[in-house]
Amino acid sequence: MRLSDFDYELPAELIAQEPPAERDAARMLVLHRSEQRFEDRHFREFPAFLREGDCLVLNDSRVLPSRLFAGTAEILLLEPVSEDAREWRALVRPGRKIRPGDILRFDDSLSAEIIASGERGERTVRFPGDEDVYAALDRLGHMPLPPYIKRADRPLDRDRYQTVFARERGSVAAPTAGLHFTGEMLDRVPHVAHVTLHVGLGTFQPIDREDFENHKLHFERYSISPAAWKEIESAHRVVAVGTTSVRTIESAALNGAITGSTNLFIYPGYEFRRTGAMLTNFHLPRTSLLLLVCAFAGTELTLAAYRHAVAERYRFFSYGDCILIL
Repeated sequence: MRLSDFDYELPAELIAQEPPAERDAARMLVLHRSEQRFEDRHFREFPAFLREGDCLVLNDSRVLPSRLFAGTAEILLLEPVSEDAREWRALVRPGRKIRPGDILRFDDSLSAEIIASGERGERTVRFPGDEDVYAALDRLGHMPLPPYIKRADRPLDRDRYQTVFARERGSVAAPTAGLHFTGEMLDRVPHVAHVTLHVGLGTFQPIDREDFENHKLHFERYSISPAAWKEIESAHRVVAVGTTSVRTIESAALNGAITGSTNLFIYPGYEFRRTGAMLTNFHLPRTSLLLLVCAFAGTELTLAAYRHAVAERYRFFSYGDCILIL
């Protein structure tokens, strides 16, 4: 297999720039693996595809408003590296001009000092003072919309780039398959298990080699409560919402640890241990996310479905439509 085998043509106008008017208004392409076919449906029909004994698995990680601006400079906070959350791994712009010792001021009460440089342009930053950093982010931070959304974030994104079941803060990108759910729909699902995987930039890291089997993902933190893992293990079928939920439950099944860090890279040939069905959004070509979907649904069926979605003018990526793989 070569990375170029996992490519497709996507017109730029199909990349969703705005969320749908209503959370559950997306279209849903349903892939039937056993029958090697797909059909056009709507997400509001999702509960009809669940059956007795299913457990729906949701990633409840909460997206941080982690972008901070100081004039023309920008910091994207990735994760705290101190217990008091005053020191963080971060990306900065313009990277070549911002160096250890520099201080960026965001308003009269919040500033950050660059205290170290790391790999891939990363910096370690420290927030002096007494204000709680999370409270400061709630006050000043911007939502980290992905770069293919060609606009600045707006107050609306504070709500819509966040799932209705988000609880554990820590992600720098939304687990986007979960964005479609409303509280009313979840009330119609009898068995739900929450897991947490804090989505880092590693999830979206480009693969820069054709022999992708040697690609390494960044580690991301995950946790599953004993009660949730019991629900998952006893389910007749596990229906994972999003690639992050898949990687969480598959990591736990592989290494026997329900809490830890994972860099599990799933690509065709992987043997799924717990995942029985998956809801996911459309993913960029030549990415680890698309490779995971191809591993689950089969490369030929997946790419045929993607070509169909392009022809039928589905909306792609974070604020776009979704696929249910059965």
